[in-house]
Amino acid sequence: MDKVISSAADAISDVPDGARLTVGGFGLCGIPSTLIQALLDAGTRDLEVVSNNAGVDDWGLGLLLSAGRLRRVVASYVGENKEFARQFLSGELEVELTPQGTLAERMRAGGSGIAAFYTRTGVGTQVAEGGLPWRYDASGAVVRQSPEKPVMTFDTADGERDYVLEEAIVSDFGLVRAWKGDRHGNLVFKDAARNFNPLAAMAGRVTVAEVEHLVEPGEIDPNHVHLPGVYVHRVVPLTPEQAQDKRIEKRTVRPTPTENEVR
Repeated sequence: MDKVISSAADAISDVPDGARLTVGGFGLCGIPSTLIQALLDAGTRDLEVVSNNAGVDDWGLGLLLSAGRLRRVVASYVGENKEFARQFLSGELEVELTPQGTLAERMRAGGSGIAAFYTRTGVGTQVAEGGLPWRYDASGAVVRQSPEKPVMTFDTADGERDYVLEEAIVSDFGLVRAWKGDRHGNLVFKDAARNFNPLAAMAGRVTVAEVEHLVEPGEIDPNHVHLPGVYVHRVVPLTPEQAQDKRIEKRTVRPTPTENEVR
C-alpha cells in the first residue's frame, strides 16, 4: 500500500480541534517540524500534546504554544521554553510532568495494547502519592493536581519492592520524523532521533511520518527497520530544504585560543 501524501497540509487536514497528539523528538532533534508548521498554518487549536519536551520559544512545539494552540502538555522536560513556564504559572496551560522513562514506556505500552504497567520509578514521591500541580489559576493557586496512583508490592529477586501503576498513552494522531522511509511506512531513525519517535508513532491511532529520504519498498534492509510500516498510516516526503531546516537547541562554544595558549 502506497502511504505517501504529497503535502504536510493534506496529511494533517483531518486533525480536529481538541485532538490528543503524541509527538516525536528529543529536544529539537528529530522533531516533526514540517507537520507542526502545517498544524500552525491550519489553525488547529485546543490540542493536548504528549512529547518529551515542548520545543523552544520560536521552534517546534513552541510555535503552537506561542500561538495559544495547546491546552495541555504531558512531558518530562520543559526547561528551555520561557513561554511554557509563563503559561503554566499563569493558569493558561495544564501540564502533567512525567519521568522520562515512564513517559516512553507509557507510549510503548499504548502501541502494544497494554493498558497499564507497574514501575519502581516514582515510588515514595508525589508521582505515586499525588499532589503535583497540573493547573494553576491566574492568582497562582493550584486548581488541579495529580491523583494518587495505586501502589502494589511484588516479591522480586531483590526481595519485596513497591511498584506504582502507570497507565498507557494512546493518542488520536502520532506525528514523527524519520531519516529514511519507504512508501509502505517502514522507517529508519538516526541517532538520538530514535528514542521517542518510534514510541510516539506506536501510540497514535493514526500516525503521520515526515521523511527526509523517501525510498522505494525493498530498498531498506529489513534488519535496519526501526519501526515497521504497520504503525504508520501516512508518509510525507520532505523537500531538501525542509530536510535541512534544523535548529540547535543550545549552542555552546569556547573562545579561540590565542597563539600563546596554543604554544
